[in-house]
This record gives sequence, C-alpha cells and structure tokens, in this order.
Amino acid sequence: MLAPSPSATYLDAAVAVDQWLAGIRQTGILALDTEGASFHRYVDRIYLIQLSTRERHAIIDPLPIATPAGLGALVEDPAVEIVFHDADYDLRLLRQDYGWQVRNVFDTRIAAQLLGLKAFGLAALLERSFGLKLDKKHQRADWSMRPLTADMLDYAAQDTMHLLGLRDVLRAELEAKGRLTWAAEEFARLETIGWAAEDPAAAFLRIKGARDLTRRELALFREVVQWRDATALALDRATFRVVGNETLFELARLAPRTRDALGKVKGMPRGILERAGDAILAAIGRGLEVPEAELPRFPKAARWDRDPDFDHKVGALKAVRDAAATRLDLDPGVLCSRERLETVARLLPREVDDLTRIPEFRRWQIAEMGAGFVQAIAPFAKGAKPAAAVDPAESPYRE
Repeated sequence: MLAPSPSATYLDAAVAVDQWLAGIRQTGILALDTEGASFHRYVDRIYLIQLSTRERHAIIDPLPIATPAGLGALVEDPAVEIVFHDADYDLRLLRQDYGWQVRNVFDTRIAAQLLGLKAFGLAALLERSFGLKLDKKHQRADWSMRPLTADMLDYAAQDTMHLLGLRDVLRAELEAKGRLTWAAEEFARLETIGWAAEDPAAAFLRIKGARDLTRRELALFREVVQWRDATALALDRATFRVVGNETLFELARLAPRTRDALGKVKGMPRGILERAGDAILAAIGRGLEVPEAELPRFPKAARWDRDPDFDHKVGALKAVRDAAATRLDLDPGVLCSRERLETVARLLPREVDDLTRIPEFRRWQIAEMGAGFVQAIAPFAKGAKPAAAVDPAESPYRE
C-alpha cells in the first residue's frame, strides 16, 4: 500500500515555479501530466501541468506565466526519466505549446498493454496495484476556466501523485516477464511524436462519413464545415458545441434553401439558427453553385496489384499472430495490427531480416513472430515478386 501523499503545491507565478523546480533539481525521475480542454475549446493547449517526484507534488498554472523554461530543461534532459500515463497527447501538446522534446519516457499505459493487462486505464491500474479508487467526476471538466476550484485541483493532482509507484510496479513486472526491452523500444518511439501538418481546406474529407456523400453533397459539406469551423475558431469553442457533424451531413444531403427548411434539419441548434441562419444558407448556396467539373473528390488511394491470394496470405499471417498472442497472453492488436499484417503480406519476406524494411515493425515483434511469418508466407512467395517498397498507407483489402 502507498503512504498518504502530501497535497500538491499550486504554482501560478514564474518565480514560484523556478523555486519549486530548484528544490527538485537533483531528481532522476519525474511524473508529469497535462490538462487540455479539447472537449470545450477549438484550439487545444495546455491549461495545467501536474508534476510529482517521490516526495513532492505541484500543479503549474501556465496561463499567467511564460513558458516554464526550467521545466523544459528538466524534461528534455535524457538523464531524467519522465513518467506519463498515456503519453501520446501530453507529448504532442508539450511539443506544440513549448517546443519540448522529452528524451526519456516511461508510459504506464504502454507498459500495462505489453504485460497483457486488459484494463489499462489509470484508475484501473491504481486499483489493481494499490487498491486506490479514483474519483472520475471531473473527467470532462473545463480546465480552461478560472478560477479552478480546490476540488478540481485535488482531482488533477491525483493523476501524478501515485504514478511513480505505479511505474515501479509495472517496470518490475516487465522485467520479470523479460519485456523491459520491448517497453524501451516503444518508449523511444515516443520521443519524436508530434502533429503532422495538415491542410485545413481538406479537413472536411477527414471527417468520418464523408465518403458516403455524392460529389455534390461533398461540395455542400465542405462549405458548411468551413463555416462551422470558422465559427468555432472565432468563439474558441469545440466544433461539436457549435454544430455536430451529423447535422452538417443532414445539411449537405437536404440542401435547405430557406430559414424554415433550415429549422427543420435534425440537430440544428435554435440559437445558431437565429444568429447564423443566413450564413449557413449562404454556405449551402456556395456548395450548390460549384460547377460540375470542380466538385471535390477524394484523393486516389494507394493502388496495389489485385492479388487473388491476398486474403489467404493475411489469414496465414493472422494465424501466426494469434498463436503468438495466446502464447504471450497479449491482445492480438497490441502484438501486431491488421494493417501491419497486410504490409507483411505485400512484402513477401523470404528471410526474417526482410521484415526490418517495414518502418513500423518493432524489433521485439520480429523476434516473437518473424520466423513464423516467413514460414507462413513461404508457400505464396515462391516465384512471386515482392513489393518494391513498403508503404503503410491504407490498403484496399481492409477488413
């Protein structure tokens, strides 16, 4: 069991942050978490930073201060291990807002998955390891609001207070199972994580369900999405809090031309109709006026030569993957995704070393399944020409 943790120190001034960091200068390990507000705001950013050493805990409010440079130096120091639970989004925000690249990561969520644990949320792991029960009542809280209540701050502090103890438990279990090197390989891949640059004008194409629209409907959808996103940006409000995607799909399909027709669209908020009805109708009008030759279309997906044996190849590889997952007591998807199985099927590896040509294939995965994959694919590989280049792009043979 864990000893009771002292309360976290709330830091909302640069000098206070510097003083607190000076007190932990010699630490070799630090738990870190961030709170964003993507559920409430259009542009997400860091609204809180929670920190814990083994003895001390703090919450940094970054809004009234400049970038905490001292913390940046600490988290980028490869000699300091930075412990997260589900580091992906935190690392992206830290890089987006401050330009920091964390060099030495331990992620308790990934560790739990590599151990084969079925419940790997922080609350489940803390209950499993320490019998602690976390209160989830502020899970959807708006961390951009100020002032934050004492109750909210106590809730936020819990995300790191027990994280180092959890890291110790999971690390010991990984070592006992001989999987510490697996984790190290996964953690190293987190060091360069960041958001890829995307074309805002093509955002409508990335919304799930857009492929079900005709090209004319897609033109209308583009216009209403651009209106909605511009409105959300101006209000700094999450897009679904302005108008949800399903309502935009209805607008694209029905193409209402009057306020009365607009008001009958399922999900249309009354307040938006009153304030922005004319702007929505104008967006629909622009979509209807797009010439046929200029109607939007989806970019052509990567094409692969039609292979009548493709499903059989993937099935043979899947059998190897599933047998390994049973042997290792791992979730099959954690061990090797369907997409990666398809990439192996296209590669037609004749030797285990051929699998290193797949950028996303881990060394530990190759060690556990490589020989089996080569053996399973061998009957198909005789006389066949393997793929010249391996690209993990979307496959037309998806399940």
